Amino acid sequence: MATVEKMPMLAEGHRKLTDDLHRLKTVERPQVIDAIEEARAHGDLSENAEYHAAKERQGQIEAEIARIEDRLSRAQIIDPTELSGDKIVFGATVTLLDEDDKPVRYQIVGETEADAKLGRISYNSPLGRALIGRKVDDEVEVTVPSGDRYYLVSKIEFI
Repeated sequence: MATVEKMPMLAEGHRKLTDDLHRLKTVERPQVIDAIEEARAHGDLSENAEYHAAKERQGQIEAEIARIEDRLSRAQIIDPTELSGDKIVFGATVTLLDEDDKPVRYQIVGETEADAKLGRISYNSPLGRALIGRKVDDEVEVTVPSGDRYYLVSKIEFI
């Protein structure tokens, strides 16, 4: 029997996905159905650009709904405040010192929640994978598109 791979995420990420799904089903799906009906009323569908655009948009919406429903069905919600330990795990907030001893801070989050500008990196990103399992004072080398980067783990928090 095949096992379903769980998708770790924070409660905030789960809430955002749920909100996106609700918006798609209650707002965008009905709008595109109305657009299809209106375009149909214009007659010949073979040369009706509005009809084809609306049908294409409908396909995109349905694919997005399926993608979100899949992620929600596999969601494993993790509350970082209930975690502890001396190793970096999903949900941990980590302070690193870069090569210039400048501190950088990241929280390890799920794929849908990642936003490097907000200091949130995916556990599947190169840096996220390199950090998982590390402890304070561990040195981390990570290869990113701009080259190799080196960090020192200076603090691990569960907030």
